[in-house]
Amino acid sequence: MIRSESADKRTFPLVKLKADLIVTGGGLSGVCCAVTAARHGLQVVLVQDRSVLGGNASSEIRLWILGATSHMGNNNRWAREGGIVDEILVENLYRNPEGNPVILDAILLDKVTSEPNITLLLNTAVYHVEKQDSTTISSLKAYCSQNQTEYNLMAPLFCDASGDGVVGFLSGAAFRMGAEPKEEFNELFAPTKTYGELLGHSLYFYSKDTGKPVNFIPPSFALNDITQIPRFRSFNSQEYGCKLWWIEYGGRMDTVHDTEKIKWELWKIVYGVWNYIKNSGNFPEADTLTLEWVGMIPGKRESRRFEGDYILKQQDVVEQRLHDDAVAFGGWSLDLHPSDGIYTSGPGCNQWHSKGIYQIPFRSLYSRNIHNLLLAGRIISASHVAFGSSRVMATSAYVSQASAMAAVLCTSLGCTPASLYNNGSIPKLQQLLLRSGQYIPGVLSKDEEDIVQQAAITASSELLLSGLEEDRAPLPLDVSVAQMIPVNAGKLPAFQLHAYSDETTTLHAEIRTCSRTGSYTPDTSIAAFEFAIQPGRNCIQLISGATVEQTQYVFIMLHKNPLVKISRSDKRITGILSVFNTVNPAVSNYGKQEAPDGIGIDSFEFWCAQRRPAGQNIALRFDTPLQSFGPANIGNGFARPTTQPNAWVADPNDTDPTLTLTWKAPKHIKKLILSFDTDFDHPMESVLMSHPENVMPFCVRNYAIFDENGRKVYEKKDNYQTRNEIDFPDAIVTSSLTIKTTHPSASTPAAIFEIRCFE
Repeated sequence: MIRSESADKRTFPLVKLKADLIVTGGGLSGVCCAVTAARHGLQVVLVQDRSVLGGNASSEIRLWILGATSHMGNNNRWAREGGIVDEILVENLYRNPEGNPVILDAILLDKVTSEPNITLLLNTAVYHVEKQDSTTISSLKAYCSQNQTEYNLMAPLFCDASGDGVVGFLSGAAFRMGAEPKEEFNELFAPTKTYGELLGHSLYFYSKDTGKPVNFIPPSFALNDITQIPRFRSFNSQEYGCKLWWIEYGGRMDTVHDTEKIKWELWKIVYGVWNYIKNSGNFPEADTLTLEWVGMIPGKRESRRFEGDYILKQQDVVEQRLHDDAVAFGGWSLDLHPSDGIYTSGPGCNQWHSKGIYQIPFRSLYSRNIHNLLLAGRIISASHVAFGSSRVMATSAYVSQASAMAAVLCTSLGCTPASLYNNGSIPKLQQLLLRSGQYIPGVLSKDEEDIVQQAAITASSELLLSGLEEDRAPLPLDVSVAQMIPVNAGKLPAFQLHAYSDETTTLHAEIRTCSRTGSYTPDTSIAAFEFAIQPGRNCIQLISGATVEQTQYVFIMLHKNPLVKISRSDKRITGILSVFNTVNPAVSNYGKQEAPDGIGIDSFEFWCAQRRPAGQNIALRFDTPLQSFGPANIGNGFARPTTQPNAWVADPNDTDPTLTLTWKAPKHIKKLILSFDTDFDHPMESVLMSHPENVMPFCVRNYAIFDENGRKVYEKKDNYQTRNEIDFPDAIVTSSLTIKTTHPSASTPAAIFEIRCFE
C-alpha cells in the first residue's frame, strides 16, 4: 500500500540515459535509422511519442510504404530501396502478404527490440533541447505519459526523424516551411499561392462486410452536406483506407500547430462520407457494411524542412544530376497537392515523373547550423518542389539509413557530420553503405576488406541465354509490349519471334535504347520494322545490324495491334523483364507523360512492368546467346541489375548449381554476405494491398557452404530475404568456399547478385 499526505510539491521520476546517438521519431525513418546504427555498434536511444512504431505506415494511420517503385507505374526498373527498409518490406511480405497493418506494427517492434544496442522509449515526447553552445546540442528532455517519467537523453550526436522536426526546431536549426518562389532556385514547377504552399493531412477509414444489414447513425459533428466536397461522386462503397488518399485537408493552415484542428475537420469529413455511403440510398451494396476503423491521428505530408549544406531541387530530380556525395536515391514523382485538399475543384494531386531515379546527396542530411544534428525522413534539406518526391516513406527511410551510417562514421572519426564531406570521408561513407545493402546509383562497391576481390570465381555452369521458350499460349497485343534484353557493346544479335493472327494485318516493331545512363525510359529508336502478318503463325526476324557503344539494355518493342498474338514465356530469369505501355492513373500515368511547356518537366512514354501473375516475358530467340550471367558478376560491385543483370545465373539444366571462390592461400573467414534476388522491381506495398506470393520467385531458398575439404560450414533452408549475413563464431580457415544452391523453381534458375567475404 502507498499512502501520502504530504503537501509538498512533487516531481516525476527522472531517468538519465547516455548513448552514442539519440534518434527522435519512431516512424519508418526513425526505425531504419536506429536499427542501422545499432547493428554497426552504436548505443542508440529511439524516442517515439506514440504507442506503436511505423508512423504513417503504422496501424494508427495505415498508409502503404512506397518509394521509387511507385506502384509499378513509372520507368524506374529494379528501384526498390535496399538495406533495412528492404529487409522490413520483404519480411512483411513473407509474414503479411494480405497487408494487415497490425502485423506490420509487430514486425517493426520485433526489428527494434531484437537489437540489444537500442533503448526504445514509446509514448515519450521530446519537449526541450539543452545546448552546449549555439551550434551544439548536449541533451534532450522528454516525457512519457504512460509511466509519468521524465528522461534526460545525452549523446554526442542526434538524429531528427520526427516528421515535424521537433529537435531541429527547438535547437534553432535553420528551416523552411511553405513553397519557395520559382525564382529562388529556377524551379519552373514551383506552385503559385493560389495553388498553395503546403500539402495537407489525410485520415483514413476501413469498412467491413458483416454479412447482415447494419445501420449507421452519424455523430453530430459529421459533415451533413456531402456536396461541399466537389468530387463527392468519386466515393464508393468499395474503396477505403489509403486508396482515399485525397481525403486531405489543412494545407492552408499551420500543419504543425493546427494539427488538432485539422484532425477534427478530417473526422467531420470521414464520418460524413460514411454517412453518405450508408444512408444516401446510392449504394445498396453497402447495406451489410460497417465502419470498422477510423484513424485517430492524421497522416502528415508536410511541415518543416531543414536546411543543410545543399538543398535538393527540382532539377536534381528531373535531370538526374550527379553528386559526389550521393548516399541514397529517390524516384517518386514530383507530387504536389493543392492546399485546399478535398475541397478543391481540381485534381487532388499534380504529379510529374522523371525518366529515372536520382541521387540524394549527404549534404542534405544534416543541419547547416547545428553541427551535431543529422536529419532523417521527410524533413531533409529540399525545396518544396523536390520534397514532393523525396517525402514518401520508403525514400525517407532510405536516406535515414545513410544518416545512421554517417553517425557511425562520425563516432569512429570523432567528427561532425559536415566534416565527413569537408575532410574527404564521403567515399568511406559510401562504401559502408554499399556493404550494408544500400544501392547508390552510379557508385561502385570497392571494398578493400572484401577478399572476394582476391578470389578466383568459378561456377558449375552459367546461363547462356539463347532465347525464351514458347511455353505459354500466345496473348493479343492489346497494349504495346517490349522485352528488355541485356547486350554487350558491339553489334546487336538478330531476334526471332512468332506472331499469330486470324487475319491479314501489319505488325510494327522497334529496337530502342535509353538516351540517359541510369534511365530505363526507351526514348531512342535505333531500328524500326514493319511486318506483313498473314493468317496463322508468322516467323518474325528483327535483324538490324545496329551496334551499341556500351553494355546496356535494349528494348525489343512490339506496338499495339489486338489482331496479333505473341507467344509468351513462363521463364522468370534474374535481370530479364518485359514492360508494357500501360496506364496507371493512381500515379498519373496515362501511357505518356505530356508535360506543358514552362514547367521544367520531360515528356516521354511509360513502359512499366506488370504485376505477377501477369508480365510474362516475350518468347524470343537470339542468333547469338547472351553472355551476361557469368560468375564474375558476383564481385563486380553492383548487387542489383543496372546496365546489365549483375548476377551469376546458373544454367537451368544444371542439377547442382555451384559457385566456388578460390584463394592462393588459406583465409581466416569470419563473415560472409550473400545477396539474392527478391525482385527489386516489386514495390511490396505494406498495407491494404495483397500480393500474389509471399516469397519472390527469383529468390534462392536453399543453399549450403563448404570449405576446401568438403566440410559443410553453413546451411540455409527456406531463405526468403535479400541479404544473408553469416557470422562465424570461429573463423573458417580455408583456401576455397563452395556455395551449392538449388533452383527456385523449374522455370527460374538459381541466381546470386553478390558475395562478400571478410577475415
